[in-house]
Formats: sequence, C-alpha cells, structure tokens
Amino acid sequence: MSDAASVSAAAPQETFSITLPLRDYRPVHFKLEVDGKTAVVTLNRPERKNPLTFQSYAELRDMFRALQFEEEVKTVVVTGAGGNFCSGGDVFEIIEPLLSRDMPGIMQFTRMTGELVKAMRACPQPIVAAIDGVCVGAGAIIAMASDLRIGTAGAKVAFLFNKVGLAGCDMGACAILPRIIGQGRASDLLYTGRVMGGEEAERWGFFNRLVEPDAVLEQARALADTLSAGPTFANSVTKRMLHMEWDMSVDQAIEAEAMAQAVCMKTEDYRRAFEAFAAKQKPVFEGN
Repeated sequence: MSDAASVSAAAPQETFSITLPLRDYRPVHFKLEVDGKTAVVTLNRPERKNPLTFQSYAELRDMFRALQFEEEVKTVVVTGAGGNFCSGGDVFEIIEPLLSRDMPGIMQFTRMTGELVKAMRACPQPIVAAIDGVCVGAGAIIAMASDLRIGTAGAKVAFLFNKVGLAGCDMGACAILPRIIGQGRASDLLYTGRVMGGEEAERWGFFNRLVEPDAVLEQARALADTLSAGPTFANSVTKRMLHMEWDMSVDQAIEAEAMAQAVCMKTEDYRRAFEAFAAKQKPVFEGN
C-alpha cells in the first residue's frame, strides 16, 4: 500500500471515546451543549458552511452510538453555525483524498458514513434538525436521518451526489427519502441533484414546519424540550417502531405495536398520566 493510501485509509478507522453523561463530553470536531434533557449538536466550521471531514463523521457516529447508553439526554437537536446547516463532505479533506484510494479503501469510507445514519436511527432519542441556508450532500442526509426537521424558507436542500458523478443511493437515501416525501419526489431529487427550496421542502413534507431564520434553532429547541418533557421511554418506543415497521407487513406491525404498547402500559408514566387525569392535573412524566 502506498503512503497516501495508508494515510487516507487510517482516517475513517478513527474512533472517539465518548464520555457519559454526555454533558461531560468535549467534542473535537463539533460543538455540544447539554441543557436539561436536550443536547444541541452544532456543526461548527461556518467559514466553509460546516463541511464534514473523515474525523467529524467518525466522532458524530461514535457520539450517536453512545446515546444508546445515555440516561440524561432525552432529545437531540442538530444544527449548523453561521446561518448554514452543512455543505456536505469537505472537497479537499474528503473528496480529493478519495481519488487516491483503492476499492477497499473507498468501501471503508462509504460504510463508515452509513454507520453514522445507522447510529442516528438506532439511538432512542428523537433527533430534531434545525436547518437554514445550505443543507446539501451529506448535510441533507443528516437532515433526512433526523426524526423531525424545522426549516426556513431560505434553506437550500440538495442530494447533489448526481452533480459530482455519483449515484443518488448514498447513506440510505434511496430507502429513507421516499418514505418521507414519496417515491416520485425522491426520484426527482436523487436523479437530478437539484436544490429543493424551503417552501417546497415544507410542502413536500421534508420540513415539518417553516420558521424565520432567527427562530429556527429556538423553535427546534422548543420542540425538543417538549419531547424531553414527555413520556420519553414511550417516545423511544415510537422511534424504534417507526424504524422497524418499514420491514413488516401490516399484520406484523399491528402485532408488534400491541406488544410495544403493552410494555408502555407497565410504565410509571402511564400510571402518572391516569392519576393526573383523574385529579384534573397535567401529568409530569419521568421517563420510566
């Protein structure tokens, strides 16, 4: 293996030791703030519109994996600094080095990026993306892999892999995007790589709602805080079932939901809700 290949192959293998509780972790490649039960992850290279590197992919992957064992954080917000969400993979720190890789080295990278999406879908915490400005390439994938998306009219979303000579089937796009906006609309975006504006994104169901740019993070945090104040164990079950039922028949899904709901009915939050209703009070959920 050449020196160039060995250097580029080593980067995606990097792993990060994530400190739990997450409020004690100090990321290297993004910002992290934990306020109460909500964690805010900020992609923080505003001078380049927050592109990703080999290392930031790996650290994000490891952080979302660690969230499966995090007890304090109940909801996550993902956003970008400086008025943009994410411009995708860094041209000179990812795209150019990949040109020198052999096929095993390239596969190592593409599988590593897919592991980030898997980790986002597997963590029990609902993820809310706060999106303004540029949201393209891998940035659009991170938004797609989130559970909810708050956007602005000025947001520019593009799955632009086609524009750089690649297939639209990147990091689960061909599986997840049609489930959000429909097969025909997903085909439009993935075949052309064109920009989807914020109003179109909201109309097509990619954005759950539109807000003003100066309110996008505030509104995303407010939504996340609302989820964090709810029955968080039940929320984690909802997230898991939304993901698992993609591969189920309707009959299988109904049976799986019967079992999942039965588990939730044995939680103290279910009892708290009943007792609060009987007392004509608002329930205070504790996530158990």
